[in-house]
Amino acid sequence: MAATGNDGDKLPQAGGFFATTHWSVVLAAKAGNSLQANVAMENLCRAYWPPLYAYIRREGHGATEAQDLTQEFFARLLAKDYLQHLRHQEGKFRSFLLKLMKHFLSDERDKASAQKRGGGMTFVSLDETSAEERYLDASSNGLSPDQIYDRRWAQMVMERALKRLREEYIAGGKAALFEQLKDIQPGEHGITSYAEMGAQLGLAKGTIASAVHRLRKRHREILREAIAQTVARPEEIDEEIRNLLGVLSQ
Repeated sequence: MAATGNDGDKLPQAGGFFATTHWSVVLAAKAGNSLQANVAMENLCRAYWPPLYAYIRREGHGATEAQDLTQEFFARLLAKDYLQHLRHQEGKFRSFLLKLMKHFLSDERDKASAQKRGGGMTFVSLDETSAEERYLDASSNGLSPDQIYDRRWAQMVMERALKRLREEYIAGGKAALFEQLKDIQPGEHGITSYAEMGAQLGLAKGTIASAVHRLRKRHREILREAIAQTVARPEEIDEEIRNLLGVLSQ
């Protein structure tokens, strides 16, 4: 069933694909007839704020200026008239957004305005200090602006997937189990054996092994759902997951 807003409007289906892909959120916001779509659009901006901020910083802008530019970019993206020129889009949403950012920065370079970008208003509430700390991460050394954008995007996708997984375990009354198992997710290395974990939790070694399998399976499902929202067609999901893992392994 498609998601609905308080006014009963539905987010449009994307060719029979997921009802709330990032593309469908943008197209619904463009139409301007759904409160739910507007909220989804703001959440979308919040998700892409860190990678776009990192891109601007690597382009040579200082921290304060990068914050202002990022806020101004999303202020325009959230404005209905800014979306009106968009037609149906295909491909990776992150690539589309980066292309839009490049056009935005090019336009900004052509302007000579002393007015603070965004009019001094905050359109998307974010932890700007955290964004700067991420940018200064040692793992970002030597990356180009496009590469650091992709890396921050990949990290955000993984972090949001892990956050959702944690919330599911907490809701199921299994917070302690999650805390024990989270360090042995794919791509990470646990330092505690299954037998030791079982002893700490009062569970058999085989039970722990089954719990690890279920956690990894659910983590993959959540990750696929997250990636599915960023592409135009289902067949692009596996390719984008491989790209994500490749970016993180660099």
